[in-house]
Amino acid sequence: MPEHAASSAWPGELILAAVLLAVGGCYVAAVIRSRRRRPWPLGRTACWLLGLGAVYAGLAGSVAGAGGSAFAAHMAGHLLVGMVAPLLLVLAAPVTLALRSLAVVPARRLSALLRSRPVRFVAHPVTATVLNVGGLWVLYTTDLFVRMHANPFLAAAVNAHVLVAGYLFTASMIGRDPAPHRPGPAFRTVVLLVAFAGHGVLAKWIAAHPPAGVGAVQAELGAAVMYYGGDAVDVAILVILLAGWYRATAPGPRASAPSAGRWSPSAA
Repeated sequence: MPEHAASSAWPGELILAAVLLAVGGCYVAAVIRSRRRRPWPLGRTACWLLGLGAVYAGLAGSVAGAGGSAFAAHMAGHLLVGMVAPLLLVLAAPVTLALRSLAVVPARRLSALLRSRPVRFVAHPVTATVLNVGGLWVLYTTDLFVRMHANPFLAAAVNAHVLVAGYLFTASMIGRDPAPHRPGPAFRTVVLLVAFAGHGVLAKWIAAHPPAGVGAVQAELGAAVMYYGGDAVDVAILVILLAGWYRATAPGPRASAPSAGRWSPSAA
């Protein structure tokens, strides 16, 4: 690991831990507030806290520390931050919790923001897929990978993009939060399969064309982590998506999907 990276790792870890603790505390406070209206599922709270833990493990834990010298460990950290954490955070339904715990006026403003064109654009499955998979292609097929390891601020920006893009992608596929104008499950399934293929092709490209400074053996190990680990998370997303599709089309009475139609504060 470069000397300047090692010297800045400790304060960086403290800052990251403080931010994640604050985010986790806000979620727990919102849960306490929302319980005045109705109970909040414990599983969602657990998913949120585990998701934040995955972010920390990927960016500041032992996996991240090894990632400075081992490409496979770097890829494991990326998998935690870009796929595992977003899946857990999406299942925690943070927007629904915010809508339920906020007062009426702020909740209406948040609802209006969700229906705005910019948010609808970035949250669309195609856009989210381009940001997510396309961002990975840029990272591993250009000199950005080398530059991020020489510049901690650029590394922070790249990691933030990986997390946010992963969240947007996962939420666009299986989000539990209100999402007006979300495409139907058939369309999302097709886009997910395209993203699935994009991850796989990139992993094979990395194995055949290692990023600068990465040896052939490390490249193959890292590519294997991306290929098999990424496939595992993608399969989990696909199963959740298909299960929701089945429930929505199964005969018999069922509750309307939270993403259908427009949201009102009283529905949270």
